[in-house]
Amino acid sequence: MVARLRAGDVRALARAVTLVENGSPQAAELLLACRQTGRRALRVGVTGPPGVGKSTLVDQMVRCLRGEGQTVGVIAVDPSSPYTGGALLGDRIRMQGFAGDAGVFIRSMASRGTMGGLAHGVEGACCVMEAAGREVILIETVGVGQDEVDVVRVADVTVLVLVPGMGDEVQSLKAGVMEAADIFVVNKADREGAERLETEIVTMQALGAEPREWVPPAIRTVGTSGEGVATLMEAVRARAATKHGVERSMRFQRADGLRLDHLGIAVRSIAEARGFYESLGLVVTAEETVEPEQVRTAMLPLGESRIELLEATDADSAIGRFVSKRGEGLHHVAVHVDGVDAMFARLTAQGVRLASAAVQVGAGGHRYFFVHPASTGGVLLEIVGDALAETKGGD
Repeated sequence: MVARLRAGDVRALARAVTLVENGSPQAAELLLACRQTGRRALRVGVTGPPGVGKSTLVDQMVRCLRGEGQTVGVIAVDPSSPYTGGALLGDRIRMQGFAGDAGVFIRSMASRGTMGGLAHGVEGACCVMEAAGREVILIETVGVGQDEVDVVRVADVTVLVLVPGMGDEVQSLKAGVMEAADIFVVNKADREGAERLETEIVTMQALGAEPREWVPPAIRTVGTSGEGVATLMEAVRARAATKHGVERSMRFQRADGLRLDHLGIAVRSIAEARGFYESLGLVVTAEETVEPEQVRTAMLPLGESRIELLEATDADSAIGRFVSKRGEGLHHVAVHVDGVDAMFARLTAQGVRLASAAVQVGAGGHRYFFVHPASTGGVLLEIVGDALAETKGGD
């Protein structure tokens, strides 16, 4: 399937996204293979209140990108009914102009009760589209609340769409997503009040407590005509270049890239345990089964780190024995390093007791090894490096 994806087979892409969205048993293996292709798209999140014209604006963004010859993936998330569980997939109504264009792939997703504006399968769908060679992925969120910030964790650049004349501008300006937006769009700018809304956005940013290296611009657009969309896309690329440059410089400022990667927590059931963490506002962005370790994992981003839930697929596995003997709880602490092979060699030379005979490949294609608790003060320590694809074509 991955070979067909890389060859541009649209039917294979549709099937692969469905497997990921539905959490099929093959999804974990598929995602691992997709990540190992090393392909990476520019991910643009488009969020904002209902009725601001997100779908129409995304349609125009796709037209702009296709005019430049770029291949595009679109993920549009719509709210699910609390009564029937169904969803009106509005993008299928508004984005009908690309039916015969193989360079555009649009997938509708129902939120299925997920809070935060996204669906559980969005991160995986992005990975699949990247493996299929999509150069830009547009992620349109549900658009139902002020705390719709999950898109920030998935997208490289977050675009917040607002429109003039929606009532109490102060109510909109206090929304949590305002702080996370990289670019503000004043859509339907041909309406009265567009200039006032733009002024209020600029004023709000001036009240910030600390200066920032990137000041989100406010760009006027008219979604129905495409006016201002080219300017928007220029701002998106500028922000992506700035953000990635900062991330790289921060990475090189850390000795050996050392940082807390994640905390591994052994649980009897991921399905039961994730409810608590999601009630805190965290969201599972990736789930997969690591067959050599006989464990199923679920990752929940937390700042620059993550929480990893670990569920044994076999009672006689390491996690199965841990839970049977000690019950649920902290299993290991994982530290990221830039050179995992060099660190393995260094610790071996120093006589540190290791719990791994060699560097292995685990969840998400990341390379790792374990240090025995006898050398760390009683805690199993995992040393994690970049994924295989990242190490081959890294910075």
